[in-house]
Amino acid sequence: MEAYLTTPIKTEVLEKLKIGDQVYITGTIYTGRDAAHKRLVELLKKGEKLPFDIEGQIIYYVGPAPATPGKPIGSAGPTTSYRMDPYTPALLDAGLKAMIGKGPRNQTVIDSMIKNKAVYFAAVGGAAVVIAKSIKESKIITYEDLGPEAIRKMKVENFPCIVANDMYGNDIYKAGVEQYKR
Repeated sequence: MEAYLTTPIKTEVLEKLKIGDQVYITGTIYTGRDAAHKRLVELLKKGEKLPFDIEGQIIYYVGPAPATPGKPIGSAGPTTSYRMDPYTPALLDAGLKAMIGKGPRNQTVIDSMIKNKAVYFAAVGGAAVVIAKSIKESKIITYEDLGPEAIRKMKVENFPCIVANDMYGNDIYKAGVEQYKR
């Protein structure tokens, strides 16, 4: 199935998604990797406000290359997601609805996605230049000291990805292996 999503994401939209579905996202998404995630979770633990409203949002695990002249961003391929696993449940509890990255998630994250009715999208590694074409605006909003790992607010149009973990606990990384196992 193909699905076209607009951010912020509503639970009712995610309920229809299944692993393997092709998804195209339009709207605002945020970037962040492990160093930024650690800082966000520290804020939550202190009861402080996050630097952006996380409710219904998507975080893309990326450390983009610098923008070339006339472009909002350089190549922007996904990074391996497991590095964010220690921080993800707290962010899901705070209202995050989806993440974009590459590679499988651990069971604690999958359980948290079920609990919070959230999903994980896989972006194609190696397609960084193609993905960057869907990014129309990019602005650092916090943690500039982290360089490419700073949190950015990005406007995207038809950002391509695949449902890797749906809100029902299904996992494309496990299902795919089972499907072709002899």
